Amino acid sequence: MFISPAFAQGAPAAGGGADMLIQLAPFLLIFVVMYFLILRPQQKRAKAHQEMVNALRRGDVVVTAGGLIGKVSRVIDENEVELQVADNVKVRQLRAHISSVRAKGEPAKDEVIPPPNV
Repeated sequence: MFISPAFAQGAPAAGGGADMLIQLAPFLLIFVVMYFLILRPQQKRAKAHQEMVNALRRGDVVVTAGGLIGKVSRVIDENEVELQVADNVKVRQLRAHISSVRAKGEPAKDEVIPPPNV
């Protein structure tokens, strides 16, 4: 008497599986968009940074996260490098805190070149 026949006929069925999928679809869509727009590019940048840091060698001119510019004078271990920032001024820097490489240095040569005969 208080409920119209049209409202009573629109009641959900006992299964309700399709309705649940339709309700979850926007959340799934948001997650997929977030993955491709935020998470995946961030993972690519992190991988590229890790490769850059692992490829550091003596003679590379680098910029640290703090803005310090220096030349790699020695690779101490897998976590640290020694930077020369001025004449007779060397600092130890964590590899993870190197933000970019400005110029690649030449690899150290093992052979000794004799001086020219005069």
